[in-house]
Amino acid sequence: MIFKSSKINEFRLWGLLLTMGGMALMIVGLAGIVFDWGQFGRIIAAVFMVLGMIGMLGSVAVYFWAGMLSTSTVALECPECGKVTKMLGKTDRCMFCKTVLTFDPKYAPSAPQETTGEAGPK
Repeated sequence: MIFKSSKINEFRLWGLLLTMGGMALMIVGLAGIVFDWGQFGRIIAAVFMVLGMIGMLGSVAVYFWAGMLSTSTVALECPECGKVTKMLGKTDRCMFCKTVLTFDPKYAPSAPQETTGEAGPK
């Protein structure tokens, strides 16, 4: 995981980026009409509006996909922060504290051995 967040939150992040990108493309395309670039400006506006709409539809698809994945996930209590979080796949991260969660001991992060704090013989 690149961003070190839960998988569902990463899907939502990509949906948000597509939404912002699509809106930005539409605003850039609007410059062809606002600054009155004639026929060329209208063509630029139409192209950028179509590209922006494709980005917006992509974000709708990503948000829908994340929502459908969210309904079929396992909800569990994070051992670190105690909040209920959702887990996709074999490993995931807590949505709140980013702790690695897993059901398979093979994928569990290795924890350092705890010391009891008692002093040895003097």
